[in-house]
Amino acid sequence: MTLRSMVVMAVAVCTTSAAARPARAQQQPEWRILDNSFLVEEAFNQERGVFQNIFTWARTGSGEWIGTFTQEWPVPGIRHQLSYTIPFSRQDQIDAFNDVLINYRYQVMEGESGSLAIAPRLSLSLPTGDAAEGFGAGKAGLQWNVPASKQFGNLYVHANVGMAWVPDVQKTTILAASGIWQTRPMFHLMLEAVGAIDQTFTLSPGFRGGWGDEHQVVVGLALPITWTSGVGGASKALLTYFSYELPFRKLH
Repeated sequence: MTLRSMVVMAVAVCTTSAAARPARAQQQPEWRILDNSFLVEEAFNQERGVFQNIFTWARTGSGEWIGTFTQEWPVPGIRHQLSYTIPFSRQDQIDAFNDVLINYRYQVMEGESGSLAIAPRLSLSLPTGDAAEGFGAGKAGLQWNVPASKQFGNLYVHANVGMAWVPDVQKTTILAASGIWQTRPMFHLMLEAVGAIDQTFTLSPGFRGGWGDEHQVVVGLALPITWTSGVGGASKALLTYFSYELPFRKLH
């Protein structure tokens, strides 16, 4: 089986298996943790008056690591969202920043009462990393992604299709999907799959939990396994996640 086939099959299984499950007639259970996935984007913008700080850190078995800090803001409500992502990593015993992303996301459908949510994103990547040392592309580029999310009772399914493009450097199509099972209101089991067509495929089991409502903290842990085209075997990593969401309207 080729890497392309693995990516397409994983995304298809994650999405169609849940879609085949009949929706319940009664009211859908409430989800108190949303928009807190690790690798697969959920289709939910920030609510008016609330911003979110997200920190992820992943370490491979070889000792290299990559971290990101993202901050998301409603502009001014849920329909429009602006955010930025600052990545930093260690490669070959060198610590450095990578290319920064400036993101805009538009909430097309909000997913009320368990219906479909859709929120396309457009991102500008800035050449802030040292391309000569492998920490960036060396040019500005664009990313787009279309995440869709659907609730099936205590199961949420998310699917992404997108592309990363840097002129004369990169043009990568990305497919992703995940299933998240709510075992308790503030504890979820997760399985995420992300594929860069003809390049890599990552399967990542994990969990997340949290506390608080107006000031909400979410922490999580995952074990991503990545297969790379043309490379035998798989690489394993440990991924940690931390999010703090709070109201900014009360900060002044």
